[in-house]
Amino acid sequence: MYHINKPAYFLQFVFISLLLLAILPSANAQSKLSGKVTDRTGLAIKGATLLFNKNDKQLVTSTDTLGLFSVVLENNRTYQLRVTALGFAPYQANIKTAAADSLIKNPIVLDATNQELQTVEIVGTNGKKYYGNYSFSATKTASLNKDIPQAISSISKELIADRQAGVLSEAIKSVTSVSQSSFYNQFAIRGINQNEEGVIINGMRTRQNYFNQPLTSNLERIEVIKGPASATFSSVDPGGSINLVTKKPLPQQRREISISGGSFSTFRGALDFTGPLDEGKTLLYRLNVGYENSKSFRNLQFRKGYIIAPSFSYIPNEKTSLSIEVVVNNSDSRLDRGQAIFGATAGQTDLNSTPIRFNMGASNDKFNTRDVMLMANFSHKLGKNLSFNLAYMKQDWNEDLVEHRTNNAFALDENSQPIRSLAGMIAVQRQQKFSTENLSPYFSLSANSFGIKHQIVTGYDRISTQKLRGGGSSTAQGYRLKDGTVTPRYDAAKKELYQFSTVNGVNAPVPNVEHFNLLNPSYTLKNLSDYTFTKTEIAPAYYLVNAIYLQDQATIGRFTLTLGLRQEWYEDYANYQLATEQKINFAKLLPRLGATFRINPQINAYATYLQGYQPQGNTSSLVITPPPSGSNFKPLESDLREFGIKSEWLNANLMINIAAFEINQKNLLMNANDPLDVNRLIERGAQRSRGIEIESSGFIKDNWQFNVGYSYVNAIVTDDFNPQIIGQRVQNTPRHSASLWTRYDLRQEKLKGLGFGAGLQYSGNKLPLYIRDFTLPAYTVVDAAVYYSPNTSKVQLSMNLNNLLNRTYWVGAQNYLRLFPGTPRNVMFNITYRI
Repeated sequence: MYHINKPAYFLQFVFISLLLLAILPSANAQSKLSGKVTDRTGLAIKGATLLFNKNDKQLVTSTDTLGLFSVVLENNRTYQLRVTALGFAPYQANIKTAAADSLIKNPIVLDATNQELQTVEIVGTNGKKYYGNYSFSATKTASLNKDIPQAISSISKELIADRQAGVLSEAIKSVTSVSQSSFYNQFAIRGINQNEEGVIINGMRTRQNYFNQPLTSNLERIEVIKGPASATFSSVDPGGSINLVTKKPLPQQRREISISGGSFSTFRGALDFTGPLDEGKTLLYRLNVGYENSKSFRNLQFRKGYIIAPSFSYIPNEKTSLSIEVVVNNSDSRLDRGQAIFGATAGQTDLNSTPIRFNMGASNDKFNTRDVMLMANFSHKLGKNLSFNLAYMKQDWNEDLVEHRTNNAFALDENSQPIRSLAGMIAVQRQQKFSTENLSPYFSLSANSFGIKHQIVTGYDRISTQKLRGGGSSTAQGYRLKDGTVTPRYDAAKKELYQFSTVNGVNAPVPNVEHFNLLNPSYTLKNLSDYTFTKTEIAPAYYLVNAIYLQDQATIGRFTLTLGLRQEWYEDYANYQLATEQKINFAKLLPRLGATFRINPQINAYATYLQGYQPQGNTSSLVITPPPSGSNFKPLESDLREFGIKSEWLNANLMINIAAFEINQKNLLMNANDPLDVNRLIERGAQRSRGIEIESSGFIKDNWQFNVGYSYVNAIVTDDFNPQIIGQRVQNTPRHSASLWTRYDLRQEKLKGLGFGAGLQYSGNKLPLYIRDFTLPAYTVVDAAVYYSPNTSKVQLSMNLNNLLNRTYWVGAQNYLRLFPGTPRNVMFNITYRI
């Protein structure tokens, strides 16, 4: 009997019904009001918010890069208009519409104030550009990116929406020096392969879902803070940190409904509602809901998931603010270990020997995850120049996995020779739960002494993650003996002990888990009771970080010095709270030194030196290692030297940044790629990464926006247990990469509302992560989009055509049996309704 997923179809029905109800035409006659907002000198103010209020009904719009706005109002009505913009005093007036189109002949003029960025990110922003020009997380102060002595790339929600980037990997491809490594939540940044610690949320550490790409429907922007930032964050990857900044409430009423559908049976829906809950606008709310139900170009793969993210901001006065946010993330899918090829030997590798849809899983495999986060932020001004902030995050994450996957080797014949048409397989069942908690109280002080302006931050961090007891893993692998038992290895000298069968004309020992026949793939329901499993309890573990830090941004004329010290104490417990508990301790003092020089109002030059420090306990928790997991390996240590220029042009409508860097790291930890022990980890010595990044984003014209970047990364191995690879390039990262996305909206009267988008992504060739026997070719992918939004409508229609030329390419690889192909040509349609 055909089974209908009732909850999934119900959610789809709800999204479509809400959209249809929302776009019903109004019976009232309307007229268009347009105008301009400037300052006292006549300069346009972009991003100003205009709120039209009538009988508790509100319409909100904002100015474009030229300070222009346009809004459709009801005829012969009087509206209360309020105009606000960062750095300017509010403007209020009564506006009466006429029967015909109206035009405000004189611009609305705002008076400048000393208003600055909010101390912490409590309230959302109204920006409409592709990049963000500020960060709250990089220095724990509200700072413009231009003034921070470190490269920071930012992808805004507008760029995410225009590209229909539903998951993180689709959005992050616009960032220089960031390369996708696999289908997992895993990237190489500046030539350094990322561990699971690389993603943070609102500046706080989380237990990220390493194997699943996060949905983007609740994100305001994505920040990539380049280089080791351990002076600001705890345990951060040397290449950089990906900071996911969630959407915050707005003081204006807004509602947005979005529905998307397209190739591979993809359906996505999203709601974004925000506004005040009281007349005084002291209590604000935001509700983000995202839903996805999709198949894949890969055999057996699918994804069903949702994210629900309500948030509230309470701002009773200008001194005090409180925000609370909950994120519930649910994902049901299958874990995709990649494409296998066959007939491969060193120097003879045919990447096209199997189609890119080729998968080696089973029809009853599953990978289900549940993730709940609670975040809170409290801020209070204790005086004119002193404020106290408290950030808190609590996360519970669990997984339920059943998978059939390769053991990273081909099957063996009776003489222990590889059979390159058969892939060795293992079966795994795993369940585990994690709990993570962050607490970060800190003080921020502004002071002036002897002509030096200080912005001082001092505070305490407590970060803990616990692998809860009750988790377990069962693994089936090895070969069957005649006596019915299973042995992990095949010994050709004792072949009389083994069971044998003939496959593809070759006599081979019988495996515990049937080999995958690459010549005749078969996808069936697997009976797990047919296997002999080795059951292992996932030992409970716990790591704890306590840290104190002091940072001063001291400005002397055109110079700003960023000086920081962080003292960190790290504890790692294996077999936590058991009789066999083992504990290790580390302590590290981490310096941060940066200098920014304002050449002129448009250009800043900077230099920085940072150290990174990353104990291996959290990294090694990805696999089941003999306890104590973290104490088996030395901490990963790194440092960054960086020089660069940051600039803004055309009234801050155009950003151009250039950076040159060197990152050194030692005590690297990697999977050993051992077919007899898929969980074995090894240290790989040291590596050095040098490179140049160029990125630019902004407006060529007020209706033509773009984001472009190029990077050259020369990453080499400087020390290794295998001396033959010293001096060779680092694996799974390209030397050259580039990206472009641009959108142009037509302004001709008959074509107004029509827009076009175009983009490309280039990646140089790569070596697989675990072997050096073949090379993944370079590739260029071309994308395109069409947008349509009628002048008097609140609806935007869009169509994105990705991989327009249907290029076959691979974003990464681990070995012959794990390649990660890119998505072939696909199309996505979207309809978005905004109130």
